Amino acid sequence: MDKVMVIAGPTASGKTDLAVELALAVNGEIISADSMQIYRGMNIGTAKPTVDERRGIPHHLIDIVNPDEEYSVAQFKEDALACINDIKKRGKTPIVVGGTGLYINSLVYNITFSETIADWEYREELKKISEEQGPQVLSELLQKVDPKSAESIHPNNIKRIIRALEVYKTTGTPISEHKEASRSIPPKYEFKVYGLNVEREKLYQRIGKRVDIMMEKGLYEEVEELLNCGYSPKLVSLQGIGYKEIISAIEGKCALSEAIENIKVGTRHYAKRQITWFNKTESLEWIEYSDANTWAILKLLADTLNNKL
Repeated sequence: MDKVMVIAGPTASGKTDLAVELALAVNGEIISADSMQIYRGMNIGTAKPTVDERRGIPHHLIDIVNPDEEYSVAQFKEDALACINDIKKRGKTPIVVGGTGLYINSLVYNITFSETIADWEYREELKKISEEQGPQVLSELLQKVDPKSAESIHPNNIKRIIRALEVYKTTGTPISEHKEASRSIPPKYEFKVYGLNVEREKLYQRIGKRVDIMMEKGLYEEVEELLNCGYSPKLVSLQGIGYKEIISAIEGKCALSEAIENIKVGTRHYAKRQITWFNKTESLEWIEYSDANTWAILKLLADTLNNKL
């Protein structure tokens, strides 16, 4: 079975730079597994690699939808597998890189998501409940019918909570059981998953520095431009960390300095959630990562792809 490299880990851990170095070494192309970098016009706040940072390496599944368009995990899995097949057909090496755990798990565990299950009326009803009573109400509803999913889905992730409730109402079976059943079918590829583990204090320093750089690059202006284009601040895409805080500052709900600090705190919390998620990914192997051992890690990853390990 062909191997496919997956580089995962928390935000600001250095995944992008390492993946580009690996791609240069093994004639590779990168497939992004980042649920925010899919959006066009959202470059700075999503830490999307610039043309210079990509160093000539093709990057797939970046800039593929507008901020007001929906993009599901099922669609990611379909698109990512199509990319992997195409890259391999051209004799090159696919490298999946990102921090969105659900995207990565969809590939690694071959999770099948039935997109035919839909109840649009119920979906709109749940959206209205969330807007009027708050997302916590939906989280509590899910806890009653599918506690396993409720435990794994963040209470503020309204889209996923609504999807889980919709599947339960339509089929009478928790979405967690649908996923478990689909995992019994082995994936086409052997996914070798490595997680970059950066010392926690160092990671937090990197996050703080990254946010400062984002502001210098024009994050505030990027958010203004998105709003000026007519995109609603209530969109799922604009509720992402870095965007919702700047929107609060633009709307005068907080000072810009407070918004910046909130981005740093929110990103640190997000990184912790990512680490928790990846700790539950059975096939993931953590590797200690720092500037000092970059070349050793590159050799490890290259040797794995070349069947030397």
